[in-house]
Amino acid sequence: MTTELMLPAEIDADALRRALDGRWMAARERVRDLLGDPRLLSRPDLPLDEQRRRTLDGLRAIAATDGPKLMFPKEYGGLDEVGAGVSSFETQAHADLSLLVKCGVQFGLFGGAIRHLGTAKHHERYLRDTMNADLLGCFAMTETGHGSDVQSLRTVATYDPATEEFVVTTPDADAAKNYIGNAARDGRVAVVFAQLETAGETHGVHAFLVTIRDADGRPAPGVGIADAGHKAGLNGVDNGRLWFDAVRVPRDGLLDRFGSVAADGAYSSPVENVNRRFFTMLGTLVQGRISISGASLSATKNALTIAVRYGCRRRQFKAPDADSEIVVLDYLAHQRVLLPALATTYALSFAQAELVGELHDVQSEAADEQARRRLETFAAGLKATSTWHATATIQACREACGGAGYMTENQLGALKADTDVFTTFEGDNTVLLQLVAKTLLTNYQAEFGELDTIGTVRFVAEQVADIVIERSGARGLVQRLIDALPGTSDEETSLLSREHQISLLAWREKHVLEGVARRLRKGVEAGDDLLEVFNASQDHLLLAARAHIDARVLEAFDTAIATVSDEAAAALLHRVCDLHALSVIERERGWFLEHNRLTPSRSKAVTATINDLCRELRPYAELLVDAFGIPDELIVAPIAQGSAPVTQGSAPS
Repeated sequence: MTTELMLPAEIDADALRRALDGRWMAARERVRDLLGDPRLLSRPDLPLDEQRRRTLDGLRAIAATDGPKLMFPKEYGGLDEVGAGVSSFETQAHADLSLLVKCGVQFGLFGGAIRHLGTAKHHERYLRDTMNADLLGCFAMTETGHGSDVQSLRTVATYDPATEEFVVTTPDADAAKNYIGNAARDGRVAVVFAQLETAGETHGVHAFLVTIRDADGRPAPGVGIADAGHKAGLNGVDNGRLWFDAVRVPRDGLLDRFGSVAADGAYSSPVENVNRRFFTMLGTLVQGRISISGASLSATKNALTIAVRYGCRRRQFKAPDADSEIVVLDYLAHQRVLLPALATTYALSFAQAELVGELHDVQSEAADEQARRRLETFAAGLKATSTWHATATIQACREACGGAGYMTENQLGALKADTDVFTTFEGDNTVLLQLVAKTLLTNYQAEFGELDTIGTVRFVAEQVADIVIERSGARGLVQRLIDALPGTSDEETSLLSREHQISLLAWREKHVLEGVARRLRKGVEAGDDLLEVFNASQDHLLLAARAHIDARVLEAFDTAIATVSDEAAAALLHRVCDLHALSVIERERGWFLEHNRLTPSRSKAVTATINDLCRELRPYAELLVDAFGIPDELIVAPIAQGSAPVTQGSAPS
């Protein structure tokens, strides 16, 4: 791209919105039209029971639309448009997050498990009633003693060939299913994950359909149900605990796509290896992780809309010889809080759109295992990044609004409370980043193993050159030899060169991954305890995952801009992308300085350029949040209302 860029005076907010809405713009618009329904709006002021009743009413209202049908096959009454379904879910997240999570449990987790883990008999029997909300269900995976380590769950389902039933048992308190949405009040059937045992052999974790309540709402025989009670947020969702005392489940209650049990107890599976079978099974449920990533970004957009609009209206302190006080968003310090976060929200939104597109294409075509593994890796990393960004940004928005941001009526407190758990459900973020790093290392090992002699020599030469540069800061011959490698620092290159920004983050990803691979290999070759080697390298593994996602997000932003036909909108997005990229580089400048990819003067230039970009983008701040397309009925915070005064930072006309 051209580094010298003059932003136009007139920019069409609709063009920006179209860019953000992307491939499934029509689905997003249908949801926006729906969100004016009062039944779908949040009421956190109500008592707990009333919040739950209202949320259930909202679920039934959503079930009466085509939204849930997007997630299910056509032969069972669905529309089979997964990309449109996830995009609709993201857009719904601008409204009541309790209702969103309730829908996610019902249609995404419960219905998704039946669709992806079950077979035709389960689909025919359950999917229509699930998408219509005639059968309310829940997803019972997490146990009190085991959350992230799903493979070690301790609930047991033992097959009894005499009755052709599974006997589901909770062996102790730590094996109780916990934090289960829809369990405390509304759910009738649960997808229960348990260790399958038959003929004296254990075959790993499988999923079973277990009736937990009868038609009158009473617990089924042998099923224990407890209410999780009041939570920090999402109180419209009836979370509960479940445990099982020899509960009998018919043989066809096993969701048997990846493992089945014959009448005599013989076990069979299309995937023989127990570990591969387990990860294949969980991989089919990646849709929930992707949905939470998108939902967290929608909540972040709500918070930024409130904070930016308030920043454009709130005045504080007079300039010398001025009659009126200064609008707070005209202060650089305030811009520094909100505008880089706004830029990163745009970046993550474009990365999310790319991820949803991959999900849709993988599920609608006969995708190979490599494509599915890439999807799972991207989903894990982006979910962690997006939810952590949401937590940090919503808090920053609250502080940017001062005491007003703490008032319930201004919505930021509810956004904080309702999204906080996103960092630990659908996968704990730290664990997810370790999964990303593991996949990167596996791919790295495969690539290095396939190098020919020349490739191996080049690989080693690059490693040596990198080490020489880091330790000595040497230039000259060694510098010229690696100039062609991605990420080489160049004092003459503009910081606004997209190619340079991308190459810098790509080099960081490559270098960190190579470093952690060397570190692990050294420990293994020395015969050290494998767990200790891994544990001692966790910081390095997490850094490798973060570096990978940082690079991929920037590339996604750059790719998305190239598809924007409106020149004015594209010009503005280029500047927003610059701000995001340089904010990441500034955040990681300690690392770049340590590895001689930034000099001290260059590091200072990064900060100065970010300041310039904040000033340049200040007049477009409201335009950028307006482009999120959040319906007016959903931004009811008084501090976000009214017209912004004309100031030095007002958008040009």
